[in-house]
Amino acid sequence: MLVTILVICAEWGIALWASFLTPAMMLVLVIILTVQVRLSRKVFVAVAALLSIALVVTNPNWREIILQGSAAAAFIGAFFAALSTLRTVAATSPAIERAGAFLAGQRPGKRYGALTIGGQAFALLLNYGSIQLLGALAMSNAKAEPNAEIREHRIRRMLLAIQRAFISTLPWSPLSFAIAISTTVIPDTSWTQVLVPGLLTSSIIAGIGWAMDSIFKPRLSVMPIRIDPPGTWTVMLPLIVLLATLIIGVIVLNAGTDVRIVGLVAVLVPAIAVAWLFIQHWSQAPFISVTRRISTYILVELPTYRGELILLMMAGYIGTVGSQLLAPIVINAGFDLSSLPTWLILVSFVWIIPFAGQLGMNPILIVTLIAPLIPSAASLGVDPTALVVALTAGWAMSGASSPFTATTLLIGSFAGVSARHVGLIWNGTFTIVCCFVLSLWVLIYAFIS
Repeated sequence: MLVTILVICAEWGIALWASFLTPAMMLVLVIILTVQVRLSRKVFVAVAALLSIALVVTNPNWREIILQGSAAAAFIGAFFAALSTLRTVAATSPAIERAGAFLAGQRPGKRYGALTIGGQAFALLLNYGSIQLLGALAMSNAKAEPNAEIREHRIRRMLLAIQRAFISTLPWSPLSFAIAISTTVIPDTSWTQVLVPGLLTSSIIAGIGWAMDSIFKPRLSVMPIRIDPPGTWTVMLPLIVLLATLIIGVIVLNAGTDVRIVGLVAVLVPAIAVAWLFIQHWSQAPFISVTRRISTYILVELPTYRGELILLMMAGYIGTVGSQLLAPIVINAGFDLSSLPTWLILVSFVWIIPFAGQLGMNPILIVTLIAPLIPSAASLGVDPTALVVALTAGWAMSGASSPFTATTLLIGSFAGVSARHVGLIWNGTFTIVCCFVLSLWVLIYAFIS
């Protein structure tokens, strides 16, 4: 929480002296978390330490680069902590559970579309919590089906709709790491510039998912029983109100301040979460209840994310530091990205990021790693936003196909299959089709729009 406060101060330009404490606090935090996480997470810390040693030995500006890496890791940790507040509050909201149950209970012909549209709304508010909530409700719905054949197909189709809804928000959501990181590493870009093309990227991903689900609908040997879900679409109103509050709040603050979107979100999301808590507990000694819930979040719930925090923060640090070690090697090898055609550079982002995901590289790591190697938008002859559109498109595809991302791991755990099965078998064809179409879209945006 101290790191989060320090990052917010830096983003908002207040108490600038506090920014000097961030590297020290980050070091303390990483040490505390490293002791508690499993070996696979400790490996990321070890890699970060080795890269830091190599940087000290080879680069005279190592202090500045390490501070940049620490700042990147701190920002990622603070952003994650801020977003998690909304996820925590939503977990105890009866209105959110009713909305999710309504989506999961739709008739087969409408279910995929409902989960795609509604799942995007859930993903915007709850981040990975949307997969956990909707996934649990989908499994409950599917297990109520007595026919094993129907149940198996229903589980796969519902879970894929939830996953694809989530990844389709990555190219435009102000709460996604894809937007937060990409607009940070690409100069002269912002969420407001990326919003419209990002929504089009999202529509392409969601549309392809819906089309493939409809075209390749399984042929059943028996006719399923059609049961309409309880309630009406009015159960979605609380979710819509929350979404409207969030989006309007971001737009208003963005228009009235010079703070980056990520800085606005880091303050606005916890503020909405606290207000939501007061609404939930208004008839139950609200101040005492809310104080207790906040204390539980800080002292009990947030520490349970230690593994995710270490993974994400170290990915940002490794990418930042590793890129400074990689750049001289690339230059000495005579490889110059600016000599490549612009269209090839843009399209490569759509394919390289999901390919790197197959090798265990988190999108945060690969994007921060290659960012310094990307020629300036001016030298490429395109708008800087085009670079972000390409990066976020590739990021989304990594979320669909990489067996090492949280999306495939969560979907696999619900379905009882491996994350690799989800990424390569369930989503393999979907990913390839999306990559081809998104490659075309990236070029259209960069050179025609």
